[in-house]
Amino acid sequence: MKPFASRYLLLVAFSLLLGACQSTPPAATEAPDARATAIAQLEQNLASSELATAEDQLATLQAQSPDDPSLVQYQRQLAEAYLRRSQIVLQKGDVNAAATALSRARALMPKAPALTGGVNNAIVNARKAELDRAEAALMAAEAKPKAKVIDPTAESTTVALNLTDMSKLRRQLDAIAADVVNYECAVSIQAPRTQDYPWLATLLTKRVKKLDSGFDLKLEKQILRNIPAQMVLSPRKP
Repeated sequence: MKPFASRYLLLVAFSLLLGACQSTPPAATEAPDARATAIAQLEQNLASSELATAEDQLATLQAQSPDDPSLVQYQRQLAEAYLRRSQIVLQKGDVNAAATALSRARALMPKAPALTGGVNNAIVNARKAELDRAEAALMAAEAKPKAKVIDPTAESTTVALNLTDMSKLRRQLDAIAADVVNYECAVSIQAPRTQDYPWLATLLTKRVKKLDSGFDLKLEKQILRNIPAQMVLSPRKP
């Protein structure tokens, strides 16, 4: 009986072990290759010009695999994309954005300065042109005489006319004429009576032509019954 009992016990043990094996759930499906997914996202962001995102993704991959030579091609592609962006925004006149993009290209291609040299020279020249224009505008502004009655930075200045004192009116018109010529002002003559316009226009025109015979004086007539006589001077915008 003992041999039989032993065989029986072995059979029972084997059956239990087999059942346990059959009830064990299958191993989980292997997760997708995270690195391949990251590479695919990097390529997609490069293709859609999401360069800042692509640069972050590349830095993460390089930190994970610092000796992976396959990442060098993506670094070069990213640098070239920044270089193209720098050229495009420079053509649009955005020198600061061009310089920023160029700095990223240089950081990614420190061993290939010749590739960024042309764009760098273009940016330097564009900055110099900007400075030259700013300096010319400043010199032009400083060359103009100080305004007498207008605010040169305002859209327009209204000057109430003193029609009761001719000596004061003449001094007013002298100052108005000087500003009209120096700041290339258009003039709207506003008066409560129709007969006021012709002689005010004549007095101002004579003074303007005396200062600059070739000046193209632009006059507008407005009869406004409820306001005193006045002139509205609008300097030409830079």
